[in-house]
Amino acid sequence: MADARTEKQKVKEITDRLEEGLKELFEGEKYKSYLNTMSKFHNYSANNIQLIEMQCPDATYVAGYKAWQRNFERHVNKGERGIRILAPAPYKIKEEQEKIDPVTNEPVLDRDGMPVMEEVEIKIPAFRVVTVFDYSQTDGKELPGLGVNELHGDVERYRDFMEALERVSPVPIRYEEMEGDRKGYFIDLSRPIAIKEGMSEAQTAKTGVHEVAHAKLHAREAEQDTEKAVYKDRETKEVEAESIAYTVCQHFGIDTSDYSFGYIAGWSSGKEMPELKSSLDTIRRTSSELIKGIEAQLLEIEKERAAEQSQEDIILLVSNTDRSEYDLLNVKGMERTEIFNLLSAMKDDDRQNVEAYLERAGAWVTLLANERSEEVDINNH
Repeated sequence: MADARTEKQKVKEITDRLEEGLKELFEGEKYKSYLNTMSKFHNYSANNIQLIEMQCPDATYVAGYKAWQRNFERHVNKGERGIRILAPAPYKIKEEQEKIDPVTNEPVLDRDGMPVMEEVEIKIPAFRVVTVFDYSQTDGKELPGLGVNELHGDVERYRDFMEALERVSPVPIRYEEMEGDRKGYFIDLSRPIAIKEGMSEAQTAKTGVHEVAHAKLHAREAEQDTEKAVYKDRETKEVEAESIAYTVCQHFGIDTSDYSFGYIAGWSSGKEMPELKSSLDTIRRTSSELIKGIEAQLLEIEKERAAEQSQEDIILLVSNTDRSEYDLLNVKGMERTEIFNLLSAMKDDDRQNVEAYLERAGAWVTLLANERSEEVDINNH
């Protein structure tokens, strides 16, 4: 029992710190720092994101002491102070309850009309304090792929990002002329998102994420039970959408230097703790959904592009050693490297008919010209 009380005291101590930290969180720079941490640890709970940010704001990747050794072949440096976070530690108890008929959902009665009791196992939610360490506190084998691909300045990646964003959006995205400072808008789930034409890549991406966040939040709100739904005011929706946009853009390396959260303190003033926690959880959950969805679609786009490239036309001139005879071939269905490897591996018999040799290997080959051609009209092939 002593150990249980000690663990309970540890959890209380850390949750008390969370409550105090939450009251101070909604100041411009502190809030921005919190969202920076969220962009790197979007899979973590809002509480643990806050705990990591409070103890190690520059953290990039955290794991337990043994996990660094077992999973990453790294070790925690001597003298490093760990980061304390909360880990689920549910336990089960047995309890007698009235037996419920699964068909009628009414209590089952015995012959005397008394409720039949049965012993059931109940899972009780609980937490324990665990210690993790950041990548910067460890040494050993390098972690592959730590960090994100930056999109600014890379037109091809920017186009991929916008394509991925549209694929995860609940509604289509269109571009149109807009007057004044308006950059985009979302009305409802029956109409597309509109983004202003002619803006910079970074601004277009940020506006797109902001409006898609509105659409996803609106879709989630529409799915709620109307009797239990809690409808948020316009200012809260804007704060949530802008916070999601900042978090997602920060994760993907899109320039976020022009974001300002000076208005956050005014928005949070007078709000109860459950309201603030609810908004933070909404921001974390929606940011995580968008980050995971965009990453998955970026991988899919890369696969699609690789498949398209493998189908590109390759013009191949095949001739004998003294060039007295030649064939001009159009080859499809293989990457250049694969074709060159096949040509290098040809035997003397294969050289008699290169077209047939490549087709046996899986390529589509069209003869465009040979040594007897004086003029070739490629459009007719």
